[in-house]
Amino acid sequence: MADQAPAALPHVAGQAPEFVDPKASAGRPFPPKGQPRITGINRIGLWSLYMKEVRRFLKVQTQTVWAPAVTTLLFLVIFTVALGGSGRGGREVLGVSFATFVAPGLIMMAMMQNAFANSSFSLLTGKLQGTIVDLLMPPLTEAELMIGIVGAAMTRAIMVGFAVALAMALWPGVEVRIAHPWAVVWFGLMSSLMLSLMGLLTSLWAEKFDHAAAITNFVVSPLSLLSGTFYVIHNLSPMFQAISRANPFFYMISGFRFGFIGQSDIGNTNDAVIASAVGVAVLNLALGWIAYRILKSGWKLKN
Repeated sequence: MADQAPAALPHVAGQAPEFVDPKASAGRPFPPKGQPRITGINRIGLWSLYMKEVRRFLKVQTQTVWAPAVTTLLFLVIFTVALGGSGRGGREVLGVSFATFVAPGLIMMAMMQNAFANSSFSLLTGKLQGTIVDLLMPPLTEAELMIGIVGAAMTRAIMVGFAVALAMALWPGVEVRIAHPWAVVWFGLMSSLMLSLMGLLTSLWAEKFDHAAAITNFVVSPLSLLSGTFYVIHNLSPMFQAISRANPFFYMISGFRFGFIGQSDIGNTNDAVIASAVGVAVLNLALGWIAYRILKSGWKLKN
């Protein structure tokens, strides 16, 4: 008996009919219902989500990257003139000029605030506009979703850090030098990661933009401003020194400053700074686990 012709698909007006060979598809059966076809890491999906988030903030890079550099430079000018200007004999802090002392803290503060702003925007906007399904429907696991959003927020923080550092280096009276490159890289990445995770948790909890703004105004900004950005905590009373040492932002900013000028409130030895670096990493692991479990549960996302 002659072989039968391939089966024809339903004809659509204006299109040529297509044929599917049953023999060709017989060796490629569909997987059982509910069994995923993508195993391991969905690299294409993860990369697509990451690039979507990066392109989102790069479309308005004047606001998301360069504006923080200008704002931070204004902080430097104001505090340098008010507290460390040449009229006071060039005030020195930790053996360097006040402008050189405060520059690393301002860079870190800008990185942290922008990492938080970026990661707290995506999910919250999707929840409010009803487009959250665009993030939940693709074949991405909770870990991949978290990595894509957090990775993009860290990218923005790093770009802001370079922009602010460039502005600081061009400003007269500021010496941007790197004494310990490992501390600059480690604390820069860990601080960006921590604020990105905090922003992700905020976007999961928040139900409107006012909630996210409240975390920014009453948690992130006070902790970053009161963490030794503009002063050394040794000048504070013992009670306020203890409060400052309970602030995780203090260790990130002081560790970052140690990488630039070789000195900090934590201590001038590698051992003290390394202990702080390990503590920040443990805190990030805890925040990452909490964010993953909340994403896994679908709390305020799938109800």
